[in-house]
Amino acid sequence: MVRWLTSSLQRKLSVVVTASMIVPLLALGLFAFLFASRITEEKTKLSGMDTLKQVEANLRYMLQDAENLSIFLIGERDIQQYLSRNEDDDLDRIDILGRMTNLAASKKYIANIAIYPGRFNAALSTATWYEADGERIFNPTLPSRHADKRWTGVYPVRNYAGIQNVITLIRPIRSIHDYRPIGWLAISLDEKMISKGWPALGLGQGEGRLELIGNTGDILSSMDKSRLGLHVSDLEPGLITRIQKGHSGTTTYGEEEHKRTVLYYPEEMTGWKLVGTVPYEQYKSENSYILILTAVAVALSALISGGLVWFTVRRVTRPLLLLNRHLSRIDPKRPLPLFRAESDDEIGKLGESYNLLGTHIELLKEEIIRGEARKKEADLRVLQAQINPHFLYNTLSSIHWIALMSKENRIADMVEGLSDFLRISLNKGQDYCPVAQEIAHIQHYVRVQSIRFPDQFVLHYIVDPALEQRMMLKLLLQPLVENAMIHGIQKAGRQGTITIMIQKDTVVERMNILVLDDGAGMAADKLQQLQASLVPADESSMLPSGSHSEGKQSAKQLEHSLSDGGYGLRNVNERLLLYYGTDALLEVNSREDGGTRISFSIPILEESP
Repeated sequence: MVRWLTSSLQRKLSVVVTASMIVPLLALGLFAFLFASRITEEKTKLSGMDTLKQVEANLRYMLQDAENLSIFLIGERDIQQYLSRNEDDDLDRIDILGRMTNLAASKKYIANIAIYPGRFNAALSTATWYEADGERIFNPTLPSRHADKRWTGVYPVRNYAGIQNVITLIRPIRSIHDYRPIGWLAISLDEKMISKGWPALGLGQGEGRLELIGNTGDILSSMDKSRLGLHVSDLEPGLITRIQKGHSGTTTYGEEEHKRTVLYYPEEMTGWKLVGTVPYEQYKSENSYILILTAVAVALSALISGGLVWFTVRRVTRPLLLLNRHLSRIDPKRPLPLFRAESDDEIGKLGESYNLLGTHIELLKEEIIRGEARKKEADLRVLQAQINPHFLYNTLSSIHWIALMSKENRIADMVEGLSDFLRISLNKGQDYCPVAQEIAHIQHYVRVQSIRFPDQFVLHYIVDPALEQRMMLKLLLQPLVENAMIHGIQKAGRQGTITIMIQKDTVVERMNILVLDDGAGMAADKLQQLQASLVPADESSMLPSGSHSEGKQSAKQLEHSLSDGGYGLRNVNERLLLYYGTDALLEVNSREDGGTRISFSIPILEESP
């Protein structure tokens, strides 16, 4: 990293100036986020306290309604008369029970209204409870236990619908004449209806809770029903001591991932506490928007600052960077890029010297290219003069007829095959021919060689008929067959088989060509040298610098490999590279005494390009 930074003046200036601007931006963004998080926490507490006030008002309404209903029922004339009797009266009991049922049905949060007479055992109840938790709650044999009005804790009861948790207001019924006890009234509130609207208030999301705690520390109502009836100290030791009796406020409870804010608010009539807990994880989720906004603002500021720094530094260092790029990316095949000097200082003068050097190099390259072109043109003219097609055809035709007249059929057949072979090879000066013509060219070559080397090889052709009229570069197969015949079959010292396979690729629009023989094959080191000779020059130039010394040491071995059949393969490989690109290069695989496999793939052409 340090080396990368110190290797460029532009990088060093950009990093130093940008860092001096970004560090204060990060500090400012961190301060803004912490301040906003503190405000969010205080806002959550205020909102939570408002929610507790709203819940307390709803709870107080239910408790006050139950209180008023109890006062109404204990003073009702018919109930006073019914309880003052020594025996039960069915008609009065049914009438009273009907009115009590109407009152209970009019208020959804009332689970049951029950009256227990003191003189006879005939309780009146608006609900049918099969059993309650533990002993009976209302025991007529213990009048002192119910001497005053009181609220019970939460307890479960079983009715026809299942388990139901209730909180009951119990108060004695006294005679309005002599104030003597004549019975007891019990109004039970449904705990589920008390906490029904709590989840919608938004307090206690996630792992938070909203609960109603009695004066003894028991949980009377909760969003988590599994905590009902349990003591707070058993679940959260030390929490009850932090909640000030008769006051509202907030406190912090727990540590690390269990740390949370506790909000408490008293219910005025009973002294119960509404307790809400907000986990600190909720603050993180609420602060995510602020964090994202702060991060975006800091990132944009840093990006703008970095852009301004980069623009300024780039204008200063751009001429040097451009000149360095020109010098480090010189392509021998292209002229040196022109450096446009925008100033008259030392950098501008250096650029002018660079331009003069590029012009001089380009002139030298043009002279060399013209000399090489003239040399190749002269060599081509000499070759064309030496091999005149018409002269060659006429001469071979004369030899063919002389052989026939002399009844030398083998010589005539060989000359005829050679004539057809050369005619197809020249192909009227065209570079491409149909696949069928290339196969015919091989057949004429084999015709000549079978006369020269009788009973030494057998040639098989496997050609897709759909490809016979498709165009391909001429003279690709003959060098491969000749290589297989001379360096494979003849070296094996036995009759061999050469197979030519031309098939269409089912995936892409290309034809796959394979030349396979069962001759002598090659050793692994010789195969490796041959494969190295087929690597294009631009790819071999990418080898590590240490490989050049190894290349010098193996030069004689490579020369021996090329003289032993490699020149023909390399010629075919270079023509494939020139006309079809790197996707068509030869692939050579061989094993000693196991034959040789040469394959390549070329595009399928409808006509000559």
